[in-house]
Amino acid sequence: MRRLLLALPFALLPLAMAHAADEHDHEHGSLGAHEHGVGALNVALDGQTLELDLDSPAMNLVGFEHSPSTDAEKAKVDSVRTQLENPLALFNLPKTAECAVESQDVDSPLFEAAPEEAAGTTTQHGHSDIEAHYEFTCAKPEALKALDLTQFFKTFPGTHKIKTQLIGGSGQQGSELTPKSPSLKF
Repeated sequence: MRRLLLALPFALLPLAMAHAADEHDHEHGSLGAHEHGVGALNVALDGQTLELDLDSPAMNLVGFEHSPSTDAEKAKVDSVRTQLENPLALFNLPKTAECAVESQDVDSPLFEAAPEEAAGTTTQHGHSDIEAHYEFTCAKPEALKALDLTQFFKTFPGTHKIKTQLIGGSGQQGSELTPKSPSLKF
């Protein structure tokens, strides 16, 4: 399955090239790959295995990108990490698909134990991302008709758009999900 996700960037190269051209046109008003309010979600379905790779600026999820220094900021980071560690609450998968979490990995410089460690892992512009990888086993993958992110958008209101790429049994597709249009069709 890991090979399937590694192939995702190559399979969707035409979409990426079109997006890059669009970013070039808006170069002066955008931060490019790190755009506040915008996240990315790669989805791969292979047999009974469903994988989700989420990448988001920390600003979208916690409201800041610097190392947490106050008790309130530390609590917010801990809360977001806990929420991300419960993917079945964030990503509404049809119950009839009988999906169970097999593995997950949630990572960000903000999650590091010591602030000095986290400070050295941000980019030169001070931007921090939060990445999450989830692997599910779905007993009935044919029941996966859509992935609903309504709860994700409610939980993280700083996220206004998620650019998605999907590889599944019906081929590949790219789309943009928003709070008003939160569903990715398989």
